[in-house]
Amino acid sequence: MKLNEKGLLVIISGPSGVGKGTIRKALFQIPDNNFCYSVSMTTRAPREGEVDGQDYFFVSREEFERRIKDNALLEYAEFVGEYYGTPLDYIDKQMESGKEVIVEIEVQGALQVQERIPEAVFIFIVPPSKKALIERLEKRGTDTPEKIKKRIEKAEREYSLAYKYDYIVVNDEVTNAADRIYAIIRAEHAKTERSIYKYYKLMEGKE
Repeated sequence: MKLNEKGLLVIISGPSGVGKGTIRKALFQIPDNNFCYSVSMTTRAPREGEVDGQDYFFVSREEFERRIKDNALLEYAEFVGEYYGTPLDYIDKQMESGKEVIVEIEVQGALQVQERIPEAVFIFIVPPSKKALIERLEKRGTDTPEKIKKRIEKAEREYSLAYKYDYIVVNDEVTNAADRIYAIIRAEHAKTERSIYKYYKLMEGKE
């Protein structure tokens, strides 16, 4: 009998340009993982090729606002007249099935989640240096020098919030960063606070 059966909610966060998405993709490439990427909900219409329940959960504005009223979203925001958010029931269902639910999110969103679900695992991604972050943003080729400057200034403000997270992972090399996060998840499952009651039941022959 395993001591841990319920999955974890893992928040991968950090400033723009640190490589959150790239690390998340590498994490899912680790063999025999039990990860599940959190699927967002939106009120916008599906684009060509998008699949409901895979790319997004597509719902009406009325349904989304009902979920807001019922406090049934982990977090949400409105962009260009459309809602985007993370449904709690989806996360709960995946965790109950034993999957580790991975949420990739910006710093402010992560802090909102922390207020809602403090027992989640919060991982802050940082670049190996300020120079490396600037180079990554420039390599994207999508931002003007002025916009890159603003992103760097925003990142420096967000670094001051790193102490609110459980772990800090340096993205010096993508595979290494993904391996560190995988190790963190395994270690979290072994924490006494997560497994002690299951252990007692096991020793009492109740499981």
